[in-house]
Amino acid sequence: MLDHSRFFHVGIRVTDIAAAMTEIGKHAGVTWASVQDRPMSVWLPGSGHTQLQLALTYSVEGPVHLELLQGPAGSIWDGHDVPGAHHFGYWSDDVGADTESMLADGYTLELAAASPDDGYGRFSYVRSPSGYLVEPVSIASKPRFERWWAGGSLTDPIPS
Repeated sequence: MLDHSRFFHVGIRVTDIAAAMTEIGKHAGVTWASVQDRPMSVWLPGSGHTQLQLALTYSVEGPVHLELLQGPAGSIWDGHDVPGAHHFGYWSDDVGADTESMLADGYTLELAAASPDDGYGRFSYVRSPSGYLVEPVSIASKPRFERWWAGGSLTDPIPS
């Protein structure tokens, strides 16, 4: 079960991340973390493990951050067909358990960082029967995000 008090971002699919940063930043009054543009290793139902190129950034300001996503054509992150609000992200203590709970309630798995056999990894995308797409994100990733929002890179190591 997702806890609404742990809701921390809205994912927004865009076709041009630089243009979206300028437009949305101006009108929402937010600034952006450094753009991360790299291949993401993911697991897709019916396809298994694959890599998808993804450019993303988050607004520095919160507590609910805006996440901009620009992905390849035909992918879950492709903004050409339906740009705009895409998913809602929640911190999760156990991505695997939260994902399994939603699947048991009739949700469908659209993508995960790892296979179901590997506990879905650090995040998954799970869609409700009515179309609500949620992303449980491992709370263990929060220090990396906070460092990124503070001016570092999402891939910077966290000092002990």
